[in-house]
Amino acid sequence: MSEKIQLIVGLGNPGREYENTRHNAGAIFIALLANTCRASWQEEKKFSGLTTQVNLNNQPVRLLLPLTYMNRSGQSVGAIANFYKIAPESILVVHDELDLAPGTARLKLGGGHGGHNGLRDIISALGNQNTFTRLRIGIGHPGNAKMVADYVLKKAPTAEYSLMEDSITRALHIMPDVVAGQLDKAMLSLHSDKN
Repeated sequence: MSEKIQLIVGLGNPGREYENTRHNAGAIFIALLANTCRASWQEEKKFSGLTTQVNLNNQPVRLLLPLTYMNRSGQSVGAIANFYKIAPESILVVHDELDLAPGTARLKLGGGHGGHNGLRDIISALGNQNTFTRLRIGIGHPGNAKMVADYVLKKAPTAEYSLMEDSITRALHIMPDVVAGQLDKAMLSLHSDKN
């Protein structure tokens, strides 16, 4: 049994030009989760983001969509975690993952940043604690490290985007278990699902 989740963060870049880009997989997820729960967002300047509260598995959970750029995500996550005294172990960060194919979503407890600037900034903002849970949404890799920056900031072709949406939908179904701290059960369900 893991810690119960009190805060779910969806990473992305703000602005119309970044909507539905690969790097915004986490933001797409959190928007769909809020929508599914019929929650409405409020802008909170002190958290540099949009926030709302939902009920998952009869448990109140805060949702956060940072309005900072990806590499400053920690500014937003750190502010809300400090304000509400939320321990890193009670945070779920949803982000795009180059090392997973589109259509794949994986849960992971703790770990490094793997070169992801959003994760790097969050780890730093949480006092170098990387004990939070991650939901990694696969976006695939362009095959060349020099192409990554351009690749993540582009919109995926329709077929690829559809695969990403499928993995997000499957991940939404396991959120009650994740929030309840039943990470093993959630992983079994998500990771054994056809992808």
